[in-house]
Amino acid sequence: MTANLRDVPAPEASSTSLLTDMYELTMLQGALHSGVADRASVFEVFGRSLPASRRFGVVAGVGRLLDAIESFTFTDAQVDYLHSARIVDDDTIDYLRSYRFSGTIRGYAEGECYFSGSPLLTVEGTFAEACILETLALSIYNYDCAVAAAASRMTIAAHGRPCVDFGARRAHELAAVSAARAAVVGGFVGTSDLEAGMRYGIPTVGTSAHSFTLLYDSEEEAFAAQVASLGPGTTILVDTYDIERGVERAVKAARAAGSELGAVRLDSGDLVAEAFKVRAQLDALGATTTKITVTSDLDEYAIAALGAAPADSYGVGTRLVTGSGRPTAALVYKLVEREGPDGEMQEVAKFSSGGKSTVGGRKWAGRVLDEAGSASEELIISARSEAAGLAALREAGARPLQVDLVRDGVIVEEHRGPDALAAAAERHQASRDELPYDGWRLSEGDPAIPTRHVDLEGRTPQRR
Repeated sequence: MTANLRDVPAPEASSTSLLTDMYELTMLQGALHSGVADRASVFEVFGRSLPASRRFGVVAGVGRLLDAIESFTFTDAQVDYLHSARIVDDDTIDYLRSYRFSGTIRGYAEGECYFSGSPLLTVEGTFAEACILETLALSIYNYDCAVAAAASRMTIAAHGRPCVDFGARRAHELAAVSAARAAVVGGFVGTSDLEAGMRYGIPTVGTSAHSFTLLYDSEEEAFAAQVASLGPGTTILVDTYDIERGVERAVKAARAAGSELGAVRLDSGDLVAEAFKVRAQLDALGATTTKITVTSDLDEYAIAALGAAPADSYGVGTRLVTGSGRPTAALVYKLVEREGPDGEMQEVAKFSSGGKSTVGGRKWAGRVLDEAGSASEELIISARSEAAGLAALREAGARPLQVDLVRDGVIVEEHRGPDALAAAAERHQASRDELPYDGWRLSEGDPAIPTRHVDLEGRTPQRR
């Protein structure tokens, strides 16, 4: 029997609890059955190494994660699905009916740069509570951090010229919204995606595509119609036919409306050469205030190549929303500490070969600055208490990096919303400015600063 599409219940967008892997819930079931689900546990999100060609990472997705955790509850429809599909047993379903995270989460503030081993998130709660957040946290952070890192490299290459997200048509429709937000963290100033504009307060940008010009019987008619509708300050796409004629007609259409044209957009050809030719033509026409925006499969390297050209802004699509060749930040979510049978917290670690082992124990992170205010190392302290960890960071002259995101189940509101996004963008600029110059290079190489790990307890987790 085939169900009509109208008979299939729509997904419940208000809940994020099934945006997860099945094994999160089967692990929960096993822990509930054996009686260890309530053991206090500490999980950590980190990257074993930076992706190739990334000399620093960028923390992004904090606000999105907090929104997702708030919505991480199991609705009646979701519970019915888990029961009918026999995903977990009745005892586990009873636990999930009343699930709400009541633990504490600390992490790097959004916009901070990070490095190998940096504890981006520290999630504390019972095993049952914290375990099932793994997939959600990683799916948000791995994508958003990758896009923000790509955006940061692009804005470095742009040398202060504005970059705008044009990637909506090159990604899943919801991923595009997330990418627009992450791009702002990395330094972008706008997006073409209206959902991102409404949801996150990001300035939106856009005028017309080639199809608009092709709709009319002549290019002159198309440009006149656009100016009449959007005003002479609009941006006109001038390469549907011949660029030189397009520029002349665009300037003429704006002047007919009583003003100079705002900008022309180039979307094809040798962008460097065309930008020089168009600038010279605009100046010869007296349109010295008309700007040039460049699009067409840009990435950080193409933007760097345009550095000497008279382009005024860049629109970036595919390479932005795919992390410019690094679509994931390669972050993991691992248990590093848990309550033992005696009630004491015990450090735990993974001993796998092939570079997949982990460093156990709760960690406190800071960035050491030299006398000139330039970052010299990422310092990670393993300590049993916050007081001891922070004291060690202060003694080393390190700037603490972790902040409270969730306290006993209550979200710290300053870390989400439009104001938080603007603060994250400012924070990233300041964090990136602390890095030594070599850390800004686009080529492959060592991380911008080294990471040093100090274990105050001298503990060694045991193989069990």
